[in-house]
Amino acid sequence: MRYEAIIGLEVHAQLLTESKVFCGCSTKFGAPPNSQTCPICTGMPGVLPVLNKKALEYAILTGLAMNCRIAPVSRFARKNYFYPDLPKGYQISQYELPLCEGGYIEIVVDGAPKRIGLTRIHMEEDAGKNIHEEAGPYSLVDLNRAGVPLLEIVSEPDIRSPAEAVAYMKKLRSILRYLGVCDGNMEQGSLRCDANVSVRPEGSEEFGVKVEVKNLNSFKFVERALQYEIRRQVEILEEGGQVVQETRLWDASTGSTVSMRTKEEAHDYRYFPEPDLVPVVVGKEWIEELRARLPELPDEKRHRFISQYGLPEYDADLLTAERPLAEWFEEAVRSGGEPKAVSNWMMVELLRLLNERSIAVEQCPLRPQQLVEMLALIKDGTISGKIAKTVFEEMFATGKSARQVVQEKGLVQISDEEALLRIVKEVLEGSPREVERYRAGEAKLLGFFVGQVMRATKGKANPKLVNELLRRELSQ
Repeated sequence: MRYEAIIGLEVHAQLLTESKVFCGCSTKFGAPPNSQTCPICTGMPGVLPVLNKKALEYAILTGLAMNCRIAPVSRFARKNYFYPDLPKGYQISQYELPLCEGGYIEIVVDGAPKRIGLTRIHMEEDAGKNIHEEAGPYSLVDLNRAGVPLLEIVSEPDIRSPAEAVAYMKKLRSILRYLGVCDGNMEQGSLRCDANVSVRPEGSEEFGVKVEVKNLNSFKFVERALQYEIRRQVEILEEGGQVVQETRLWDASTGSTVSMRTKEEAHDYRYFPEPDLVPVVVGKEWIEELRARLPELPDEKRHRFISQYGLPEYDADLLTAERPLAEWFEEAVRSGGEPKAVSNWMMVELLRLLNERSIAVEQCPLRPQQLVEMLALIKDGTISGKIAKTVFEEMFATGKSARQVVQEKGLVQISDEEALLRIVKEVLEGSPREVERYRAGEAKLLGFFVGQVMRATKGKANPKLVNELLRRELSQ
């Protein structure tokens, strides 16, 4: 029997506000434990929360960007459960009346577009963090994160494979970063994902038993955890067993999911309206004002890059995945760069150097205008494409201009026909057997001769001229 996976994702995105959602404490990452707390976020008796307007604004912007309906009236609720990192004994979240409902995100997997529906996007506060000490039988609690503003983005069960789940996560992260509402840093926990997974026989309309998988803090772990969990559930069914509804933890060290607890239902949390916060009323004028502030989003920018610059879909996908990368490209084109040439150098050399140094394009020491200057040197024959790679790396490392690097390192391309002809003749005289084989029909040996000339000139010879001279001499 063939089985089909049914996947829905619950993504928690930390909003990029300077202060927490219900108090004025800082949200800065990496501060000493319990140094960014106050009576409100530590749950002291008698304190009252006050909603952070910037967090609400970011939530509405996100809903608009993801095609949601913004509720004119929403309200907060108390989600009751006990855990040491939840000092109040409840989490302020939203339940019956969320801020954003409906909506969708469009993804492309293996060239096929697909729309993933959204159930809701709602606001809530984060809990603290338990730190389990290996030195002794105890745990520590850091409440710096308690009260940090989160968006919970809940998808419909429209995802059918781990590849689709990763594509969805990447698109969601890209939109959040374009908006500037979340940095998307999964390692620091500002973007976290839980997955609801079930399997059913292909062709069946009924859903299988749902299992929640937690602790998915990278795209790789999302894919691997879903692959494992789907395989585990299929094996249980094929052996005649029944999948148990539960919450499981992804263990990256073993590459498997581990049972944590039976799955909770909504009634387990005893939701009721938060009595210390008034309902959130969002006027149409404010919604339209925020809609007008939406930037050009990834899909729009991708389509424009294809139509305006004539880029292939692959180039446009890569260059628009991150807003700063797209802006770097457009600045280079505005400075006179030919779009496809700029795209090629960015996708191959620029991204390679950024990845090697683990830095984002925002910290790139190389400016778009420097790339454009280097491309002009290639076009006018001052340097070859091969030499340009050396020039590019030196510019990236030092911040110097292309002309400065070329002059300092003596990298000017040799285009003197008479000088190159002498070297070509020397190469041919030193390779009589290869010359004979070439003239006997082994045309591929031309590459061998080109390589010998380039070696003799330390890569400075004009490749086009070298090919012309070699063909002319070999035909005699």
